[in-house]
Amino acid sequence: MAARRLGPAGDTRFVECHVAEDTPTSNPHEDDRAERLAGLLKHARALPSVPGVYLMKDARDVVVYVGKARRLPDRVSSYFVPSADLGPAKSPMLDVVVCFEVIECETEFEALLTENRLIKDIRPRFNVRLTDDKTFPYLVVTQREDFPRVFVTRNPAGVREDGTTPEHMKGARVFGPFVNAGALREAVQVAQRVFKFRDCKLDIVEGDPKNRYFRPCLLYSIGQCTAPCAGKVTLTAYGQQVEHFVRFMGSKRSRMLGELRKEMAEASEKLEFERAAELRDQIAAIEKLEERSSRRDGWQPETEIGYVEPEKGLRSLQKTLGLDEPPRVIEGFDIAHLSGNETVASKVCFVDGRPFKSEYRRYKIKGMGNDDYASIREVISRRYREAGVGHELYPDVVLIDGGLGQLHAALEALRTMDVPAPMVISLAKKEELIHVQERAEPIRLGRENFGLRLCQQVRDEAHRFARHYHHLLRRKRVVGE
Repeated sequence: MAARRLGPAGDTRFVECHVAEDTPTSNPHEDDRAERLAGLLKHARALPSVPGVYLMKDARDVVVYVGKARRLPDRVSSYFVPSADLGPAKSPMLDVVVCFEVIECETEFEALLTENRLIKDIRPRFNVRLTDDKTFPYLVVTQREDFPRVFVTRNPAGVREDGTTPEHMKGARVFGPFVNAGALREAVQVAQRVFKFRDCKLDIVEGDPKNRYFRPCLLYSIGQCTAPCAGKVTLTAYGQQVEHFVRFMGSKRSRMLGELRKEMAEASEKLEFERAAELRDQIAAIEKLEERSSRRDGWQPETEIGYVEPEKGLRSLQKTLGLDEPPRVIEGFDIAHLSGNETVASKVCFVDGRPFKSEYRRYKIKGMGNDDYASIREVISRRYREAGVGHELYPDVVLIDGGLGQLHAALEALRTMDVPAPMVISLAKKEELIHVQERAEPIRLGRENFGLRLCQQVRDEAHRFARHYHHLLRRKRVVGE
């Protein structure tokens, strides 16, 4: 069975569905439980010995549980052995599971990211963890402050509730997401002893005479910060400290690890075992810095949507699309489904470059399976059938999440209606190419282009809104609401 992987944007893999042999799936309550589990155990032990994610499914093909594995056959088979004790929360799951699917991953940390993404998108009934809005953390190094700060956050875009972004977050270097928050924080503490950067929230300006009278915090006293707050370090020297740390984050960190391992060996020889154990934990924390992904992979779009000044974004988009005036109303569409089930569509609306949530809409798409093109034709037809004659707000630009095929599907639907068609574009993931109606070649813009970033905001908001509706429908289907 083929299924779309809900991991990095645009990434699709094939997964297998393993069903217990000779087991009817129409009514699992009548199955012989031991025979069914034995069949599942046989298939689980035959899985490839690689990291991955597994999806337990019931007789209606509904995902009831998602988990990760360092080695798929070991972890999946542990559910079906006769002596398995899954506890009171997951034991009832064995009464309904009739098959499972797996997604093979290259590394264990990729499996963790995939599990997190799937649980948030599907919200299976037997998963009690990761179903909230908590995300993996990021490491931020500010760039527009006189004395940059380093800190850990779960909001890498820095967008406040009112849609604004603080000055220190604009242009900041962001690393992550990291899969181990504790190890990340410990590694930053270890690195701070070497690079002596600040992690405070003070607004420090070079040359401010007040700095000479400021009392630095304890980190200066113990040699973990050079105290720019008190004028103890020059702008040039501090900038070199931070630049060295940024290079450290982008490298293999072998030099620091070598020094720590040497110090650990010396502590062991001196029988300073507590110190050796502390150094061992620090080494492990730094090594775990490798267990991270990149914002470019789009694992956590709900936290990574940036903010663009509306006026700049609209003027840039006007120039890119060759419009007479900046577009006032932009509507974005996205399709969401898992293996063709519970297909939904979303429509979001931006007015003057800002979300206008009273015009957001959700659509159930029936009978289209995983045919994205047909789903787009249906939702565009339903949305604009009456809007074009003045019954509803009509957009200047329609943005479709997808590539050239999705764009053509939307245009086909608009040509069947007796209404003036707006400008229609599509934004493809990964390469972030803008496809425009009646243009043979897509438009490639720089990542910092304000028009592109505004389109990304619309696209990502449509994606988020579609996923949220998809969650609701799947939860209703699973719990029988």
